[in-house]
Amino acid sequence: MNIVFVLLGLTLLVIGGEFLVRSSVAISLKFHLSRMIIGLTVVSFATSAPELFVSIQAAFDGYPNIALGNVIGSNIANIGLVLGVTAIISPLFLDRDFYKFNWPVMMLFSGFFYLMLKSGNNIGRAEGIGLLIALLAYLWFLVKKAKKNIRAQKVTDSIEIDTEVISNFKILLWFLIGGISLWGGSELLVAGAVGIAHFFEVSNRVIAVSMIAVGTSIPELAASLVAALKHEKSLLIGNIIGSNIFNIASVLGITALIRPIIILESSLPLLLKDILWMLGFSLAIYLLARLPKKYLLTRYKGLLLCVAYAIFMISIFIVYN
Repeated sequence: MNIVFVLLGLTLLVIGGEFLVRSSVAISLKFHLSRMIIGLTVVSFATSAPELFVSIQAAFDGYPNIALGNVIGSNIANIGLVLGVTAIISPLFLDRDFYKFNWPVMMLFSGFFYLMLKSGNNIGRAEGIGLLIALLAYLWFLVKKAKKNIRAQKVTDSIEIDTEVISNFKILLWFLIGGISLWGGSELLVAGAVGIAHFFEVSNRVIAVSMIAVGTSIPELAASLVAALKHEKSLLIGNIIGSNIFNIASVLGITALIRPIIILESSLPLLLKDILWMLGFSLAIYLLARLPKKYLLTRYKGLLLCVAYAIFMISIFIVYN
């Protein structure tokens, strides 16, 4: 029954994420926002919604390891799995904004996440507010940069929405379907994952970093595969990096604001090791991008990311469980 809960939960998360993205993009287009701003803000936040709902539900149910493991594992999966698989299908170009803005900001948020856990056994409301303020500052700079970029490229072409024929009622209906699906999916996924962890006698953290993390990264993986197949990859790297930033800032920030995340001292060393893996994958993108054929994530580089992700998955079950 737990497996059924997990499968139903993942299905609802995918459905909810899809409807939330569509409604969010439609709303933004009605306000005549540029597609770059929509892609790097609204879409990134919407695709992080599964992580947000799962983390909040886990925190309320008293499973902080799931809340944190979900964020860490999703960020690792976005780089190792999503970028790796996408690059194998079709090489990805990394523009200069990746080096000058997106990657440094992601590393800054990731480092702050590590220091928060290193300095104590909880993420309280003060830290949550700090993360959200930092996120707002990031969005402000992002919007300013986007407005200055006269060569803004379309990042939502694969989401076919004609705001001339989409009524406000339909947009509201999409939003409600997305929200309800995400809530129901998070309830089922957390309940099923905890049940599976107990049955196989593995920790909640392991299930969160592996099964739940991959499940909540499905929207990013599906969108990236579609973009690769349609050769709409110009801002794909930036969107994945943006999603990782949203996962840390908005998911942890909002979760901690609603309910402080208390971490058991016995779990802290393993969570810190997981974050080091996350920092390692983040650093790997930069190093791979500096190798021959600069600014290009080739197929063999994508394969290296996938192999590294497989090693990480094996390690959490064999070494760190």
